[in-house]
Amino acid sequence: MATTLDIARGNPNAATLPGTQGLRPAPVAESVAEPEKPTLIGLTREDMAAALSGIGVPQKQLRMRVAQLWHWLYVRGVSDFAAMTNIAKDLRGLLAEHFLIARPQIISEQVSVDGTRKWLFQFPPRGAGRPVEVETVYIPEEGRGTLCVSSQVGCTLTCTFCHTGTQKLVRNLTSEEILSQILMARDRLGDFPDAETPQGAAVPSEGRLVSNIVMMGMGEPLYNFENVKTALLIASDGDGLSLSKRRITLSTSGVVPEIARTGDEIGCMLAISLHAVRDDLRDILVPINKKWNIKALLDACRAYPGLSNAKRITFEYVMLKGVNDSDADARELVRLLRGIPAKINLIPFNPWPGSEYECSDWERIEEFADIVNRAGYASPIRTPRGRDIFAACGQLKSASERMRKKDRDAAAQVAAG
Repeated sequence: MATTLDIARGNPNAATLPGTQGLRPAPVAESVAEPEKPTLIGLTREDMAAALSGIGVPQKQLRMRVAQLWHWLYVRGVSDFAAMTNIAKDLRGLLAEHFLIARPQIISEQVSVDGTRKWLFQFPPRGAGRPVEVETVYIPEEGRGTLCVSSQVGCTLTCTFCHTGTQKLVRNLTSEEILSQILMARDRLGDFPDAETPQGAAVPSEGRLVSNIVMMGMGEPLYNFENVKTALLIASDGDGLSLSKRRITLSTSGVVPEIARTGDEIGCMLAISLHAVRDDLRDILVPINKKWNIKALLDACRAYPGLSNAKRITFEYVMLKGVNDSDADARELVRLLRGIPAKINLIPFNPWPGSEYECSDWERIEEFADIVNRAGYASPIRTPRGRDIFAACGQLKSASERMRKKDRDAAAQVAAG
C-alpha cells in the first residue's frame, strides 16, 4: 500500500515554528472537578422546562421562566443567576442551588500578530477520567468575525495533513461545551450588551463581533451529530444568540449518512474537506474515504437539502506541494464538481511539527486557482491566519488524553475516600 512518503517529499523544516509574537503566558490553572449539578446551558426549551419542573417551578410558570432564562443566558450573556434581576430572589437562589451556568476555565489566550485569537478552554472530565481541553479560534476580518468551534476532544479520522488528527479521540463535547465556546468568545470580545471590547482588540469595525460560526475546529462534527445539532439550533434561535443559519457552516470530512440530516435537521451551510480528486490519494489524506469514497460523498452533496446557487457547498482543498496541486488535479476537480452549486476554498498547507508535507508554491496555487476560476467556480485562496500561534486551519490540538479505565477507577476510589 502506498504511504504519504511515496507521494510527498518530506519537509525537514516542518518542526520549525514561526515566531511567537503575541503569545501570552498561560495563567496557572487548577483542575476542574466533575460538576455535581447539571447545567442549563445547551438544553432545549423543552428540556429546560422539564429541569425547572423537577425543582418545583409551577407548571403554569414554566414557559415564562424558560423565556426569562433563555434571554439572560443567550441575549444578555450572564453566567451568574444573581444577575437575573427580573427573577425573584428566592427563585434565583433555588436555581443556583440546583443548576450551573458558569463558563469553562480559560487555560490560555494567545493573540497572533494578525489579530487572530486562540483560546484553550478546560471542561470537566465527563467520562474521560481527567479534565479535558479544547482550542477555539477567533478570526477578525473587515465586516465579520468568524469563530472556529471544536466538536470533539481529539479526533478519530487521522487525516495525514492535519495536526488534530495526531491526537486520539478523548470524547465528544456536549451541547453545553460547544455553546460555551461561543459564549466565552463573546465574553472575551465584549460582544454582549453592556460589555466592552478589550482595548486594542482586532474586531470588525461595525456589527456583531462574532458574526459567523464554523464547525471546523477539533473533531468531526458529524460523529457528534446530536450534540452539534442541539448547539447549533440554539445558536441560531432568533430569541437568543440569533445567528443566521447562512452564517453557520459545518465542515465534514465525509460522514455520508449524516449529510442529508445536516440539511434537514440543522439547515446550516455545508463544507466538505475534499483535498483530493482520486480515491487512492484521498484514502491516504482523508482515510474516511475508504468507507465513503469520492463518488458516494459527491452524490450526497448533490442531494443536500436546500442546495442552490444561493446556498452553495464549500469544498475545502489543502494545497500540498507535489501531492495534489497539478493542473491535472485542478481540471479533475472541476469535472467532479460539475453540476453542484459550489465554491472551492484553496487552503495553503499550514505546517506543524512532524508533518511530512510542504505547502505548494504560491505561484502554483494561483495557477491552480486560475483553472478552477475559468471553469466558472469561485476559488478564493484562503489567507493563512494565526500561524504564529498555531491557530491556522489544520493546526489545532490539545494535550488532553483519556485515562485508562483502571486509572479512572482508582481516581474515583480516592475521591470517594
